[in-house]
Amino acid sequence: MAIGVVFALILFLLNMITRVILMVLDSVGIGALPDADHYDDVGSNTLGHIAELYKDLSLPNLTRLGLGNIDPTNKLKKTDHPVSAFGKAIEQSAGKDTTTGHWEIAGVVLGKAFPTFPNGFPSSFMEKFHASIGRETLGNEVASGTEIINRLGDEHVRTGRPIVYTSADSVFQIAMHEDIIPVKDQYAICTKARQMLIDDFAVGRVIARPFVGKDKQYKRTSNRKDFSLLPPDTLLDALLKSGKTVHGVGKIVDIFAGKGISSYQKTGSNLEGIQATIEAMDKHKGDLIFTNLVDFDMLYGHRRNVEGYAECLMEFDRHLPSILKAMTSTDLLIITADHGNDPSFKGTDHTREYIPILNVGDNVLSGATIGTRNSFADIAASIGEALSISYKGSGQSYFNDIISPA
Repeated sequence: MAIGVVFALILFLLNMITRVILMVLDSVGIGALPDADHYDDVGSNTLGHIAELYKDLSLPNLTRLGLGNIDPTNKLKKTDHPVSAFGKAIEQSAGKDTTTGHWEIAGVVLGKAFPTFPNGFPSSFMEKFHASIGRETLGNEVASGTEIINRLGDEHVRTGRPIVYTSADSVFQIAMHEDIIPVKDQYAICTKARQMLIDDFAVGRVIARPFVGKDKQYKRTSNRKDFSLLPPDTLLDALLKSGKTVHGVGKIVDIFAGKGISSYQKTGSNLEGIQATIEAMDKHKGDLIFTNLVDFDMLYGHRRNVEGYAECLMEFDRHLPSILKAMTSTDLLIITADHGNDPSFKGTDHTREYIPILNVGDNVLSGATIGTRNSFADIAASIGEALSISYKGSGQSYFNDIISPA
């Protein structure tokens, strides 16, 4: 009997997951959702259209994992022997923005979308905001961040008035020159905006957008900072309550307003985010390492740059072997996204899409399919089960479907 118990324990340990690395490729969607018509996004397909339009797309490592096998109808290359357990997920929350997507990945499904302001923010609110910060602003319109700073940057430098703008996302963005308003003062102005933007004005994020330059030749710096709404309890909080640690890489700490985060490393690019993730893995900084790689979305999706987006995907693919090499035998790597941003689609907004899910690890059943999951929150439920914590949020775990027999 004792030998049997020991043998069973060994089998259990062989299948045990002790750490999860969750990497969100920001905006890398994989086809329009069934309700895309509600968002004017019918026909969008970030990965599908890039594979169709960029003839030199080469993603050998993602192909090996099974990225192309998720959707048999697109032109991504397929493999007969995928080494991940793969599938895709539907977004149940209303909306298609970064905050909504990440919160649902972490187990929170929102029944109401964050408010947007396609005509700018009401004058009544802006007057109160001006009184709070002691100066008037410029802009207050829907605009591209790079365009508006070059259009209004000279006036901002002359007057010291911050540039306020928004987009199709639920955001209140404030652009200020670092030589005119020091970055710490910019953050203070954004903090006041965050405190005021509540109730009917409760946008998902207030974003500081520092920039430098002169004479209509301005560029944004890496001192961006997001001031998010405080989320409800998520998987991250459940992990902390269970004695686990959560290490955020990139803008994760901002998306969750620091809630449920043990430690974090901000980054200025995808390459920095990849390196910071590998370093966190090597130094065992978290039981969950949660990474956002934003270049796909920020640099190429919104700017409708198919070539740049494709090259960004290939850049990630080239560094994927280094991530895999850093894994231990009891790690689980999950590669996913938070929404779409089809660079071939009309407009400049995010697109309402499925997200891909690739699960990789020594204990993962290669070639297993998790099908089409009913919610992004299934990722949270699966991580909770993988790390053996008490988690009662939204989502249905697929963990038992991807673990290989000992």
